[in-house]
Amino acid sequence: MSVPKYYEIQIPALKLLTDGKARRRFEIEEPLSVYFNLSEEEKEQMYDSGNGPIFTDRVQWALSYLNMAGLVSKPKRGLYQINDAGRKILETPNKLKEYIAEKLQTREPTKKKNSNSKEIQTQQIEADSTPEEALYISYQGIRNSIYREIIDTILSKNPREFEKLVVQLLQKMGYGGQIKNSGQVTQYSNDKGIDGIIREDILGFGRINIQAKRYAIENKVPREDIQKFVGALAVAQSDKGVFITTSDFTKGAYEYAQSLNFSTKIVLINGDKLAEYIYNHNLGVQSERIIEIKKLDSDFWDNMIDDK
Repeated sequence: MSVPKYYEIQIPALKLLTDGKARRRFEIEEPLSVYFNLSEEEKEQMYDSGNGPIFTDRVQWALSYLNMAGLVSKPKRGLYQINDAGRKILETPNKLKEYIAEKLQTREPTKKKNSNSKEIQTQQIEADSTPEEALYISYQGIRNSIYREIIDTILSKNPREFEKLVVQLLQKMGYGGQIKNSGQVTQYSNDKGIDGIIREDILGFGRINIQAKRYAIENKVPREDIQKFVGALAVAQSDKGVFITTSDFTKGAYEYAQSLNFSTKIVLINGDKLAEYIYNHNLGVQSERIIEIKKLDSDFWDNMIDDK
């Protein structure tokens, strides 16, 4: 048979994981190749572009979507393990596509949708998409997968490392300018509600105070935590704060931050925005490949005389 599509791999992959054992991708790939009765030639079939084996890539994407939808967990980097939600969906496997689409949609509740564009409910490229649309959908799908991997990796690290990371990120984003040692992580045992500080000028008159919460995705930061941070800013005699979490904030937390008067300014950064900033500012990520797309230079060709 031909190499299966990534969505055709998802249910067999879930069934393979029902024993509860955490497996690496290659430990899942081999039994899946047996399940689909793939020949050695089919397993080793490469993309025309040369960017790796097709089957390996599709297994990776199948696992990524299952992870993004919360059907498999990653106890450690590179390991996949089925959870209760994954076992539950196996009772109605025909609803998997719809379930994944819904979960991907709810992962980005605060993002505005462009009413002039197609609403992407799944990352599957529809057959009637133009090549440009298909490329855009693929690009967005890859970014979303990397975003989730960034958050999963952060959650596997020590909370102290997260505090160091957010200080590095703000510096990467240009805060602190060219000031040497502009960012610092506060003393762990006596941080007084401030996890990090960015000095905006050499003398330290301007400061950005940081609060960092390394929470599981489903554990939202409540309004009370933002209020405590405002109190910590008052004690530190600062009027600027950035509250960063790997999860999200409750509606009350957003409303409270927006209601603050101009004397105190707090910016809330949730997990989706955090991953996006890390990705865009190249912190802990590297370019894998660059695709160059060209179009005709109208000025060049229009200067040529047309045939009559």
